[in-house]
Amino acid sequence: MPWMLPTIWKNLFSRPVTRRYPFKDIREPFSGYRGKLHFDMEKCNLCSACAQLCPSNAIVVDKEAKTLKYNPFACIYCATCVEACPRKAITMDTHYSPPATVKSEETCRP
Repeated sequence: MPWMLPTIWKNLFSRPVTRRYPFKDIREPFSGYRGKLHFDMEKCNLCSACAQLCPSNAIVVDKEAKTLKYNPFACIYCATCVEACPRKAITMDTHYSPPATVKSEETCRP
């Protein structure tokens, strides 16, 4: 037991190691952080390059209905779709996505 005394002493008089997240110390994202996807449908021509290269099939392009469906729960945020888009219609935000209570897909129309 006496070998624990230095550790106990240090823990009693030091700051806590963890953060009180919603209340204090909201950390800025690291450089290179991949956040929420944004689709600019004015630039998009529905070429489906993003859907073809998406490894998790989170993007589905329907050319007949002229819609793009995005499932954020299937997305692995690899940024392959952002790099594949020839018209730069897909961008990634550098903020954390808010928690969701219901699973749903986002439908984008031009």
